[in-house]
Amino acid sequence: MENVDHLKEAVQLALDGEWDASHKIVQDFSDHYANWIHAVLHKIEGDEWNSQYWYQRTDGKQFETYDDPNEELEFIKGLLA
Repeated sequence: MENVDHLKEAVQLALDGEWDASHKIVQDFSDHYANWIHAVLHKIEGDEWNSQYWYQRTDGKQFETYDDPNEELEFIKGLLA
């Protein structure tokens, strides 16, 4: 995956509370990992409709799977490692 370093940075920024900076990174990509991170960012913002939209563009990830967005981001971070 050629954008893995960008996605790792986006996840870390989100974990650090820099959601806007993270969002600017992921919106430049359209693979399922970028879409998944994008979905989590909208979940953090409380925009469930938009979050659901982005979950539909992943490889089957679901909004309801994680109650804690930070736990979900940590999981994604592990997958990208």
